[in-house]
Amino acid sequence: MSTAKKRWSDLSPTARKAIIAGGAAELVLTSMALRDLSRRDGSSVRGPKPIWVLSFVVQPFGPLAYLGFGRR
Repeated sequence: MSTAKKRWSDLSPTARKAIIAGGAAELVLTSMALRDLSRRDGSSVRGPKPIWVLSFVVQPFGPLAYLGFGRR
């Protein structure tokens, strides 16, 4: 069973807008989390800062987890 990959030009305008909006939301969310983490003192963060930075790779769960549970 073979599935053909869709190209950008094959997507509907609505799908393109949704992909762009999702990417922009991830970028803003990750930027907010990184900025907050860099400005926050280590004692007011639950866990080590480098681990939180690594968790930001897992989109969108890493930044959401930090913003929801990582701050004291």
